[in-house]
Amino acid sequence: LIAWVAWTFVALRITGASDEVAVALDRLAFRFGAFNVSLYDVIQATLVISVAITAAVAVGNFLAHRVAATPDLTPSLKVLIGKILKIVLLVAAGGIALTALGIDLTALTVFSGALGVGIGFGLQKVVSNFVSGIIILLDKSIKPGDTISLGETFGWIRSLRARFVSVVTRDGREYLIPNEDFITQRVENWSFTDTLVRVDVEFGVSQQSDPHAVRRIAVEATKAVARVEPRPQPVCHMTRITELSLDFILRFWISDPQNGMTNIRGAVLLASWDALKAAGIEFPFPLREIILRQPVEVRLEGGPAARRPD
Repeated sequence: LIAWVAWTFVALRITGASDEVAVALDRLAFRFGAFNVSLYDVIQATLVISVAITAAVAVGNFLAHRVAATPDLTPSLKVLIGKILKIVLLVAAGGIALTALGIDLTALTVFSGALGVGIGFGLQKVVSNFVSGIIILLDKSIKPGDTISLGETFGWIRSLRARFVSVVTRDGREYLIPNEDFITQRVENWSFTDTLVRVDVEFGVSQQSDPHAVRRIAVEATKAVARVEPRPQPVCHMTRITELSLDFILRFWISDPQNGMTNIRGAVLLASWDALKAAGIEFPFPLREIILRQPVEVRLEGGPAARRPD
């Protein structure tokens, strides 16, 4: 639109018809309360405001990219500074554009009450999400790259926006979660203090197995898995003795939960299975023993003495 208007203005200036067109547009006027607004004023206001906002957005994006490239700032602080710069530039551009059009900014205070009512009803969620995003950036509760769990959504944060947070899950889905949810709901940030996460795996062996050997073999097998951290060391505890098995819980630590939890559990279980099976330790399978306290008469049908139907 701006390019089209600019080219039209240049063409009119070259042909010398700009003055006549301006006079004609100025005659097409309508009343707006106590003001007389012409089509020329509308076009001029649209052009000035569009140029000011476009310039503010371009400068804001440029400064935001420069801030994002600064290595001394945290990811949350980079996003916060970028948002503040864009807001300040847009407000300044709007004020400059209105001033250039000859509009007294003090007269706009009359509409502050109506604007407050509009925000209270129509823009309540928008303002709430925007303010929640500012709070998230200030308290640094989450930041890009963190692994989080919110409700049934588990993934890592790709970006923080003015209205929502982009969360990518292991299956490649990207959820756009409103900022307000991170303020009002319970959030599990697996990377808030550090990236270490403990993982628990349960398994059972037959009752004839040596529990001391089972613990030692399971721990050594877990240490050999690639993603398992050497510190803290993996541990294995026997949790209970049932009528069929000896149950154990194997605990180990990883530092990359964003790479998946199910796959590391499966890798540890497979490594433990191979090591225990190589050591001759058996896994339990269901058995049922039935004791008959009185003799039971058994008759076999279809035997030699049975009568065959005609």
